[in-house]
Amino acid sequence: MCRNIRVLHNFEPPATQDEVAAAALQYVRKVSGATRPSQANQEAFDRAVREVTEVTQRLLDSLVTTAPPKDREVEAAKARERARLRYG
Repeated sequence: MCRNIRVLHNFEPPATQDEVAAAALQYVRKVSGATRPSQANQEAFDRAVREVTEVTQRLLDSLVTTAPPKDREVEAAKARERARLRYG
């Protein structure tokens, strides 16, 4: 998985539209191999980001779980600790 795409499911508060759109943008960049598309591909790139955003939001809205929601601050602290251990 692309390291810039984060888990968005089961957080309190839920993922924002901006977070979903940022994940969609990273996904489209990864799949297309383009950080910034050419002018000829800009419309297709933007359309793909919009569509992936919509589908991702529908997915998140339809997922169910019995696990308690994760706390964003706790998860961020865990990620920082993993990074500290990995990179020193």
